[in-house]
Amino acid sequence: MSRKSVTRASAPVLPLAGAVALVTGGSRGIGRAIAQRLASLGASVALCARDAQALAAVEAELKKSAAEVYAHTADITQATEVAALVRATEKTLGPVTLLVNNAGIGLFGPAHEKTEADWDRVLATNLKGVFLVSRAIIPSMIRGGKGDIINISSLAGRNAFAGGGIYCASKWGLQGLSACMAEDLRDHGIRVSVVCPGSVATGFSGRGPKDPSKALSADDVAHAVAMLATQSPQSFISEVQLRPLRKA
Repeated sequence: MSRKSVTRASAPVLPLAGAVALVTGGSRGIGRAIAQRLASLGASVALCARDAQALAAVEAELKKSAAEVYAHTADITQATEVAALVRATEKTLGPVTLLVNNAGIGLFGPAHEKTEADWDRVLATNLKGVFLVSRAIIPSMIRGGKGDIINISSLAGRNAFAGGGIYCASKWGLQGLSACMAEDLRDHGIRVSVVCPGSVATGFSGRGPKDPSKALSADDVAHAVAMLATQSPQSFISEVQLRPLRKA
């Protein structure tokens, strides 16, 4: 066997080589795991978050694996910061072909006990932020004739529970926004999908401590994102509902 054929046989398969991914909320938890998975599949990865120190740590970690990565501190609820994020990402890595809207916060308790500021904070991050980042990215995807937008929602976007009023409102809204975006963009070759995880064992400010043996891991959610990002070009998986195998 020739040296050339051995080299070809041993070369790793990188299904996302040439892709440019932007992951919001990429400094920890699910966002960090998604960034790691996409980088391992060959994508160039841009990360954004508000915590500059945590973001820098993830950037350094990804660079150790020879991934092409760019980190940018930004508040996705602010249109001017989103515009700066997208400009810098495109200048550094190129046009974004894979957007993962992952940034999100949780605030729980009876809705009537919450403040207007509580409402604004959750809806701005979980819903308005998705709108702002997607709006900034979509024009270049339309010009390129393809793209993937993957929104990290929740089973709380489909199921009501006591104390979930504001959080569920944000995620139910995200379900509707995502479904309509999908219809608006599919003729442009752009897929919009949602991943709806159940209970995930991360530092997310949820309703209380979670038993890791009865909860999803951040890597489980990253696996679902990778599946969507690597599906065949003629298919369109619009929603993934992800649950722990064992019930809590």
